[in-house]
Amino acid sequence: MQMSTPKIRPSTFSIVARDPANGDLGVVVQSKFLAVGSVVPWAQAGVGAVATQSLANTTYGSEGLRSMAAGWTGPEALKQLLAADHDSSQRQVALVDAFGRAAAYTGQACHAWAGHIIGEGYACAGNILVGEDTVEAMARTFEATPGSLAERLVTALAAGQAAGGDSRGQQSAALLVVRTGGGYGGRNDRFIDLRVDDHVEPIAELRRLLDLHRLYLAKSAPEDLLPIGEDIACELQTILQKSGHYQGEINGVYDEVTKKALWDLYGIENLEERWHNTLIDTVALEFLRQRFRE
Repeated sequence: MQMSTPKIRPSTFSIVARDPANGDLGVVVQSKFLAVGSVVPWAQAGVGAVATQSLANTTYGSEGLRSMAAGWTGPEALKQLLAADHDSSQRQVALVDAFGRAAAYTGQACHAWAGHIIGEGYACAGNILVGEDTVEAMARTFEATPGSLAERLVTALAAGQAAGGDSRGQQSAALLVVRTGGGYGGRNDRFIDLRVDDHVEPIAELRRLLDLHRLYLAKSAPEDLLPIGEDIACELQTILQKSGHYQGEINGVYDEVTKKALWDLYGIENLEERWHNTLIDTVALEFLRQRFRE
């Protein structure tokens, strides 16, 4: 007797959301599945975000975004997706459109525990979970957490894991946040696109990557900028000597030679987004202190 090939069902929990403050759209997800970021999260700036999971139909991502780009609301796009899929009972999907209208669906054939919560501007969902506490914790934490959309999403995901999470364990996680012109160099909308494909603690690793993203790619906050006076100039010249970019005297003068050496070091350390010519970003300065301390 020939045995049928079992269908792979990623046990997954995720959130899709819109930031009402700036219109950012995002998805965060964790799963006992290799490279979940290559399957579940989809988003397009000014259009919407989609998480497609359980026996994931990846066309839910592309078609859901196409429908919302054509003017369909999140709930309308969801109905269209389900109507076109004869295996919809095995799917789980969450959507939010560019106006924060969220929708979600958990098919009756999804493995327990499976379910979702829809809130103001977000939806969270999970399947093959320890229990409903995971989804409830994600929703509660997302609503209560201040800060950027990325911070709120990752904090909520961690709360879901702490409440039980995936019944099979952890393996991968991903965060996708889109913003018009938010990508590197302003040429695409991938503001944050981070993936942990295989890790014993993927959510903790995802948070570490988000911290690095802030360091290397976030814009400087005005309150973090200081004039480069004599004391800071001396400190920079000392750091630059250790890095091998400056061979001059440590005299506290931020001259063109020192400035050129600092720019070269910024390039080596990928700190270009925090360059301000005659001002120093204290986040970058603290990174350099730690990097070149004795």
